[in-house]
Amino acid sequence: MNQSIYGLTLEQLTAWLEERGHKKSRAVQVWEWLYRKRAAAFSDMTDVHPACLELLASHFAIQTASEHLRQTSADGTVKFLFRLADGNLIETVLMRHKYGLSVCVTTQVGCNIGCSFCASGLLAKSRDLSAGEIVEQIMKVQLHLDQAGQGEKVSHIVVMGIGEPFDNFENLMTFLRVVTHPKGLAIGPRHITVSTSGLADKIYAFADAEPQVNLAVSLHAPNDELRTRIMKINRAIPIAKLMEAIDYYLAKRKRKVTLEYILLKDINDRPEHALELVELIGDRKEMAAVNLIPYNPVDEHSQYRRSEPESVRAFYDVLKKHGINCSVRLEHGTDIDAACGQLRSKQIQKDTAGAHQPGTAAPAR
Repeated sequence: MNQSIYGLTLEQLTAWLEERGHKKSRAVQVWEWLYRKRAAAFSDMTDVHPACLELLASHFAIQTASEHLRQTSADGTVKFLFRLADGNLIETVLMRHKYGLSVCVTTQVGCNIGCSFCASGLLAKSRDLSAGEIVEQIMKVQLHLDQAGQGEKVSHIVVMGIGEPFDNFENLMTFLRVVTHPKGLAIGPRHITVSTSGLADKIYAFADAEPQVNLAVSLHAPNDELRTRIMKINRAIPIAKLMEAIDYYLAKRKRKVTLEYILLKDINDRPEHALELVELIGDRKEMAAVNLIPYNPVDEHSQYRRSEPESVRAFYDVLKKHGINCSVRLEHGTDIDAACGQLRSKQIQKDTAGAHQPGTAAPAR
Protein backbone atom coordinates (compact mmCIF):
# COMPACT_ATOMS: atom_id res chain seq x y z
CA MET A 1 0.00 0.00 0.00
CA ASN A 2 1.12 3.58 -0.66
CA GLN A 3 2.29 5.63 2.31
CA SER A 4 -0.17 7.86 4.13
CA ILE A 5 -0.40 11.40 2.81
CA TYR A 6 -1.12 12.47 6.40
CA GLY A 7 2.57 11.90 7.08
CA LEU A 8 3.55 15.00 5.09
CA THR A 9 3.68 18.49 6.52
CA LEU A 10 2.32 21.25 4.29
CA GLU A 11 5.89 22.28 3.52
CA GLN A 12 6.83 18.73 2.52
CA LEU A 13 3.71 18.33 0.37
CA THR A 14 4.41 21.65 -1.33
CA ALA A 15 8.03 20.72 -2.09
CA TRP A 16 6.99 17.27 -3.35
CA LEU A 17 4.45 18.71 -5.78
CA GLU A 18 6.69 21.55 -6.94
CA GLU A 19 9.46 19.06 -7.75
CA ARG A 20 6.96 17.41 -10.08
CA GLY A 21 5.87 20.59 -11.82
CA HIS A 22 2.80 21.57 -9.81
CA LYS A 23 2.07 24.97 -8.32
CA LYS A 24 2.36 25.68 -4.61
CA SER A 25 -1.33 26.65 -4.60
CA ARG A 26 -2.29 23.04 -5.39
CA ALA A 27 -0.61 21.81 -2.22
CA VAL A 28 -2.68 24.32 -0.23
CA GLN A 29 -5.83 23.08 -2.02
CA VAL A 30 -5.05 19.46 -1.20
CA TRP A 31 -4.20 20.33 2.40
CA GLU A 32 -7.55 22.09 2.84
CA TRP A 33 -9.38 19.10 1.38
CA LEU A 34 -7.57 16.78 3.80
CA TYR A 35 -7.97 18.71 7.04
CA ARG A 36 -10.79 21.23 6.59
CA LYS A 37 -13.13 19.35 4.26
CA ARG A 38 -11.81 15.96 5.40
CA ALA A 39 -11.91 14.21 2.05
CA ALA A 40 -11.96 10.42 2.28
CA ALA A 41 -10.53 9.94 -1.23
CA PHE A 42 -8.52 11.95 -3.75
CA SER A 43 -11.49 11.78 -6.11
CA ASP A 44 -13.46 13.91 -3.61
CA MET A 45 -11.13 16.86 -4.26
CA THR A 46 -13.28 18.26 -7.05
CA ASP A 47 -11.47 21.56 -7.65
CA VAL A 48 -7.92 20.13 -7.73
CA HIS A 49 -6.35 19.58 -11.16
CA PRO A 50 -6.92 15.95 -12.30
CA ALA A 51 -3.24 15.45 -13.17
CA CYS A 52 -2.29 16.45 -9.64
CA LEU A 53 -4.82 14.05 -8.13
CA GLU A 54 -3.64 11.22 -10.36
CA LEU A 55 -0.05 11.83 -9.28
CA LEU A 56 -0.96 11.90 -5.60
CA ALA A 57 -3.09 8.76 -5.84
CA SER A 58 -0.21 6.87 -7.45
CA HIS A 59 2.11 7.63 -4.53
CA PHE A 60 -0.05 8.16 -1.44
CA ALA A 61 -3.13 6.84 0.34
CA ILE A 62 -5.64 8.68 2.49
CA GLN A 63 -7.09 5.58 4.15
CA THR A 64 -4.43 3.16 5.46
CA ALA A 65 -6.27 1.83 8.51
CA SER A 66 -9.76 0.45 9.13
CA GLU A 67 -11.96 0.33 12.19
CA HIS A 68 -11.83 -3.19 13.62
CA LEU A 69 -13.81 -2.65 16.82
CA ARG A 70 -15.44 0.21 18.69
CA GLN A 71 -16.56 0.37 22.31
CA THR A 72 -18.58 3.18 23.87
CA SER A 73 -18.57 3.78 27.61
CA ALA A 74 -21.47 4.96 29.70
CA ASP A 75 -19.52 8.19 30.31
CA GLY A 76 -19.23 8.89 26.57
CA THR A 77 -15.66 7.66 26.13
CA VAL A 78 -15.18 5.85 22.82
CA LYS A 79 -12.38 3.34 22.37
CA PHE A 80 -11.39 2.42 18.81
CA LEU A 81 -9.39 -0.60 17.75
CA PHE A 82 -7.92 0.14 14.33
CA ARG A 83 -6.39 -2.43 11.99
CA LEU A 84 -3.38 -1.13 10.11
CA ALA A 85 -2.50 -2.02 6.52
CA ASP A 86 -0.14 -4.78 7.71
CA GLY A 87 -2.80 -6.31 9.97
CA ASN A 88 -1.49 -4.94 13.27
CA LEU A 89 -3.99 -3.56 15.78
CA ILE A 90 -3.73 -0.26 17.66
CA GLU A 91 -5.94 1.60 20.11
CA THR A 92 -7.18 5.19 20.03
CA VAL A 93 -9.48 6.73 22.63
CA LEU A 94 -11.89 9.68 22.44
CA MET A 95 -12.62 11.27 25.82
CA ARG A 96 -15.14 13.93 26.74
CA HIS A 97 -14.13 16.69 29.15
CA LYS A 98 -15.74 19.92 30.27
CA TYR A 99 -13.07 21.78 28.32
CA GLY A 100 -13.50 19.83 25.07
CA LEU A 101 -12.89 16.57 23.25
CA SER A 102 -9.54 14.86 23.74
CA VAL A 103 -8.03 12.02 21.72
CA CYS A 104 -5.38 9.68 23.11
CA VAL A 105 -3.17 8.39 20.28
CA THR A 106 -0.85 5.41 19.93
CA THR A 107 2.69 5.77 18.55
CA GLN A 108 3.96 2.18 18.36
CA VAL A 109 2.70 -1.34 17.76
CA GLY A 110 3.40 -2.80 21.18
CA CYS A 111 5.86 -1.40 23.72
CA ASN A 112 9.34 -2.37 24.90
CA ILE A 113 9.48 -0.17 28.01
CA GLY A 114 8.06 -3.02 30.08
CA CYS A 115 6.43 -1.23 33.01
CA SER A 116 5.31 -4.06 35.26
CA PHE A 117 1.81 -2.66 35.86
CA CYS A 118 0.93 -1.78 32.26
CA ALA A 119 -1.27 -3.62 29.75
CA SER A 120 0.40 -1.86 26.81
CA GLY A 121 3.64 -3.75 27.36
CA LEU A 122 2.04 -7.19 27.40
CA LEU A 123 2.96 -7.41 23.72
CA ALA A 124 6.46 -6.39 22.71
CA LYS A 125 7.02 -3.61 20.22
CA SER A 126 6.99 -4.86 16.64
CA ARG A 127 7.38 -1.50 14.91
CA ASP A 128 6.96 2.25 15.09
CA LEU A 129 3.91 3.91 13.59
CA SER A 130 4.57 6.31 10.74
CA ALA A 131 3.69 9.96 11.25
CA GLY A 132 0.79 9.42 8.85
CA GLU A 133 -0.56 6.50 10.89
CA ILE A 134 -0.53 8.66 14.02
CA VAL A 135 -2.26 11.57 12.28
CA GLU A 136 -4.82 9.21 10.74
CA GLN A 137 -6.01 8.24 14.23
CA ILE A 138 -7.06 11.85 14.80
CA MET A 139 -8.70 12.01 11.38
CA LYS A 140 -10.71 8.81 11.92
CA VAL A 141 -11.97 10.04 15.28
CA GLN A 142 -12.88 13.38 13.70
CA LEU A 143 -14.75 11.49 10.94
CA HIS A 144 -16.68 9.65 13.68
CA LEU A 145 -17.65 13.03 15.14
CA ASP A 146 -18.54 14.43 11.71
CA GLN A 147 -20.85 11.50 11.04
CA ALA A 148 -22.65 12.15 14.34
CA GLY A 149 -23.64 15.53 12.92
CA GLN A 150 -23.26 17.54 16.13
CA GLY A 151 -20.55 19.83 14.80
CA GLU A 152 -18.04 18.60 17.37
CA LYS A 153 -14.29 18.77 16.79
CA VAL A 154 -11.24 17.27 18.41
CA SER A 155 -9.78 20.06 20.55
CA HIS A 156 -7.09 18.31 22.60
CA ILE A 157 -4.59 15.50 22.07
CA VAL A 158 -2.71 13.33 24.56
CA VAL A 159 0.10 11.18 23.21
CA MET A 160 -0.31 8.51 25.88
CA GLY A 161 -1.51 5.45 23.99
CA ILE A 162 0.39 2.25 23.27
CA GLY A 163 4.15 2.69 22.98
CA GLU A 164 6.80 5.16 24.09
CA PRO A 165 6.42 8.35 22.00
CA PHE A 166 10.04 9.42 22.43
CA ASP A 167 11.17 6.04 21.09
CA ASN A 168 9.54 7.15 17.82
CA PHE A 169 10.82 10.71 18.03
CA GLU A 170 11.03 11.87 14.42
CA ASN A 171 7.57 10.59 13.52
CA LEU A 172 6.20 12.13 16.71
CA MET A 173 7.62 15.53 15.80
CA THR A 174 6.20 15.36 12.27
CA PHE A 175 2.81 14.42 13.73
CA LEU A 176 2.92 17.46 16.01
CA ARG A 177 3.80 19.77 13.11
CA VAL A 178 0.88 18.42 11.05
CA VAL A 179 -1.88 18.59 13.67
CA THR A 180 -0.90 22.05 14.94
CA HIS A 181 -0.61 23.70 11.51
CA PRO A 182 -2.92 26.75 11.42
CA LYS A 183 -4.17 25.90 7.92
CA GLY A 184 -5.07 22.36 8.92
CA LEU A 185 -6.57 20.95 12.10
CA ALA A 186 -5.11 23.96 13.94
CA ILE A 187 -5.09 22.22 17.32
CA GLY A 188 -3.38 24.55 19.77
CA PRO A 189 0.05 23.29 20.90
CA ARG A 190 -0.87 23.95 24.50
CA HIS A 191 -3.84 21.63 24.03
CA ILE A 192 -1.43 18.76 23.34
CA THR A 193 0.46 16.68 25.92
CA VAL A 194 3.20 14.18 25.15
CA SER A 195 3.95 11.57 27.82
CA THR A 196 7.26 9.76 28.18
CA SER A 197 8.44 7.02 30.51
CA GLY A 198 11.62 9.01 30.91
CA LEU A 199 13.97 8.75 27.91
CA ALA A 200 16.38 11.41 29.13
CA ASP A 201 18.22 12.00 25.85
CA LYS A 202 14.94 12.62 24.06
CA ILE A 203 13.77 15.03 26.76
CA TYR A 204 16.86 17.12 25.92
CA ALA A 205 16.04 16.84 22.21
CA PHE A 206 12.40 17.74 22.84
CA ALA A 207 13.47 20.85 24.74
CA ASP A 208 15.84 21.85 21.94
CA ALA A 209 13.15 21.33 19.29
CA GLU A 210 11.11 23.96 21.10
CA PRO A 211 7.59 22.67 20.50
CA GLN A 212 4.98 24.52 22.53
CA VAL A 213 3.23 21.29 23.53
CA ASN A 214 3.07 20.06 27.11
CA LEU A 215 5.38 17.40 28.55
CA ALA A 216 4.37 14.71 31.04
CA VAL A 217 6.84 12.27 32.60
CA SER A 218 5.80 8.91 34.02
CA LEU A 219 7.56 8.87 37.38
CA HIS A 220 5.41 6.49 39.46
CA ALA A 221 7.89 6.20 42.34
CA PRO A 222 9.91 8.60 44.50
CA ASN A 223 13.12 6.55 44.76
CA ASP A 224 15.28 4.32 42.57
CA GLU A 225 14.67 1.08 44.46
CA LEU A 226 10.91 1.32 44.06
CA ARG A 227 10.96 2.75 40.53
CA THR A 228 13.30 0.02 39.29
CA ARG A 229 10.96 -2.54 40.80
CA ILE A 230 7.97 -1.33 38.78
CA MET A 231 9.69 0.30 35.76
CA LYS A 232 12.70 -1.53 34.32
CA ILE A 233 13.74 1.59 32.38
CA ASN A 234 14.98 2.99 35.69
CA ARG A 235 17.94 0.59 35.55
CA ALA A 236 19.25 2.46 32.50
CA ILE A 237 17.94 5.91 33.39
CA PRO A 238 17.79 6.35 37.18
CA ILE A 239 15.84 9.16 38.77
CA ALA A 240 18.81 11.52 39.18
CA LYS A 241 19.58 11.32 35.44
CA LEU A 242 15.90 11.79 34.62
CA MET A 243 15.58 14.83 36.87
CA GLU A 244 18.66 16.40 35.23
CA ALA A 245 16.91 16.12 31.87
CA ILE A 246 13.73 17.60 33.34
CA ASP A 247 15.75 20.51 34.77
CA TYR A 248 17.20 21.17 31.32
CA TYR A 249 13.70 21.19 29.85
CA LEU A 250 12.42 23.56 32.54
CA ALA A 251 15.32 25.96 32.01
CA LYS A 252 15.09 25.84 28.23
CA ARG A 253 11.33 25.93 27.74
CA LYS A 254 10.10 27.77 30.85
CA ARG A 255 7.10 25.43 30.73
CA LYS A 256 5.67 23.31 33.54
CA VAL A 257 6.18 19.55 33.54
CA THR A 258 3.57 17.09 34.78
CA LEU A 259 4.88 14.16 36.82
CA GLU A 260 2.53 11.20 36.44
CA TYR A 261 2.22 8.93 39.46
CA ILE A 262 0.09 5.79 39.32
CA LEU A 263 -1.06 4.69 42.77
CA LEU A 264 -0.56 1.00 43.56
CA LYS A 265 -1.98 -0.34 46.79
CA ASP A 266 0.67 -0.88 49.49
CA ILE A 267 3.43 -0.43 46.91
CA ASN A 268 3.94 3.30 46.36
CA ASP A 269 0.88 4.93 47.94
CA ARG A 270 1.86 5.48 51.57
CA PRO A 271 2.34 8.90 53.21
CA GLU A 272 6.07 8.30 53.48
CA HIS A 273 6.19 7.87 49.69
CA ALA A 274 4.38 11.18 49.31
CA LEU A 275 6.97 12.85 51.56
CA GLU A 276 9.77 11.35 49.46
CA LEU A 277 8.11 12.75 46.37
CA VAL A 278 7.92 16.19 47.99
CA GLU A 279 11.64 16.01 48.71
CA LEU A 280 12.42 14.87 45.17
CA ILE A 281 10.48 17.75 43.66
CA GLY A 282 12.20 20.16 46.00
CA ASP A 283 12.52 23.68 44.60
CA ARG A 284 10.93 22.62 41.31
CA LYS A 285 7.46 22.92 42.86
CA GLU A 286 6.67 26.12 40.93
CA MET A 287 7.32 24.34 37.62
CA ALA A 288 6.12 20.80 38.34
CA ALA A 289 2.65 19.39 38.88
CA VAL A 290 1.79 15.87 40.02
CA ASN A 291 -1.02 13.92 38.40
CA LEU A 292 -2.13 11.06 40.64
CA ILE A 293 -3.59 8.21 38.61
CA PRO A 294 -5.96 5.53 39.96
CA TYR A 295 -4.73 2.12 38.81
CA ASN A 296 -6.74 0.19 36.22
CA PRO A 297 -6.34 -3.49 37.19
CA VAL A 298 -4.91 -5.76 34.51
CA ASP A 299 -5.51 -9.52 34.67
CA GLU A 300 -1.93 -10.34 33.76
CA HIS A 301 -0.55 -8.07 36.51
CA SER A 302 -2.53 -9.44 39.45
CA GLN A 303 0.25 -8.48 41.90
CA TYR A 304 -1.02 -4.90 41.75
CA ARG A 305 -4.25 -3.54 43.15
CA ARG A 306 -5.93 -0.16 43.14
CA SER A 307 -5.19 2.09 46.11
CA GLU A 308 -8.02 2.64 48.56
CA PRO A 309 -9.80 6.01 48.24
CA GLU A 310 -8.56 7.04 51.70
CA SER A 311 -4.95 6.29 50.65
CA VAL A 312 -5.37 8.44 47.57
CA ARG A 313 -6.76 11.29 49.67
CA ALA A 314 -3.95 10.98 52.22
CA PHE A 315 -1.28 11.01 49.49
CA TYR A 316 -2.91 14.03 47.86
CA ASP A 317 -3.17 15.85 51.18
CA VAL A 318 0.55 15.40 51.91
CA LEU A 319 1.49 16.89 48.55
CA LYS A 320 -0.91 19.83 48.90
CA LYS A 321 0.26 20.52 52.45
CA HIS A 322 3.79 20.96 51.12
CA GLY A 323 2.75 23.29 48.31
CA ILE A 324 2.85 20.78 45.47
CA ASN A 325 0.38 21.44 42.66
CA CYS A 326 -1.40 18.11 42.24
CA SER A 327 -4.60 16.54 40.95
CA VAL A 328 -6.25 13.15 40.74
CA ARG A 329 -6.89 12.07 37.17
CA LEU A 330 -10.54 11.67 36.28
CA GLU A 331 -11.29 8.20 35.01
CA HIS A 332 -12.75 7.59 31.57
CA GLY A 333 -14.16 4.40 30.14
CA THR A 334 -13.77 2.18 33.18
CA ASP A 335 -16.39 -0.18 31.73
CA ILE A 336 -14.63 -0.72 28.36
CA ASP A 337 -11.15 -2.17 29.00
CA ALA A 338 -9.91 1.14 30.31
CA ALA A 339 -6.27 0.14 30.76
CA CYS A 340 -4.19 1.27 27.80
CA GLY A 341 -3.46 -1.71 25.54
CA GLN A 342 -6.03 -3.93 27.21
CA LEU A 343 -8.51 -3.98 24.34
CA ARG A 344 -5.76 -4.78 21.85
CA SER A 345 -4.27 -7.61 23.89
CA LYS A 346 -7.70 -9.16 24.52
CA GLN A 347 -8.59 -8.99 20.82
CA ILE A 348 -5.29 -10.60 19.80
CA GLN A 349 -5.83 -13.35 22.36
CA LYS A 350 -9.32 -13.88 20.94
CA ASP A 351 -8.00 -13.96 17.36
CA THR A 352 -5.26 -16.40 18.32
CA ALA A 353 -7.75 -18.69 20.06
CA GLY A 354 -10.04 -18.49 17.03
CA ALA A 355 -7.22 -19.63 14.78
CA HIS A 356 -7.39 -23.06 16.39
CA GLN A 357 -11.10 -23.46 15.74
CA PRO A 358 -12.52 -24.94 12.52
CA GLY A 359 -13.40 -22.38 9.88
CA THR A 360 -11.44 -19.51 11.47
CA ALA A 361 -8.12 -17.93 10.82
CA ALA A 362 -5.97 -15.49 12.71
CA PRO A 363 -5.52 -12.11 11.03
CA ALA A 364 -2.28 -11.33 9.27
CA ARG A 365 0.40 -9.68 11.39
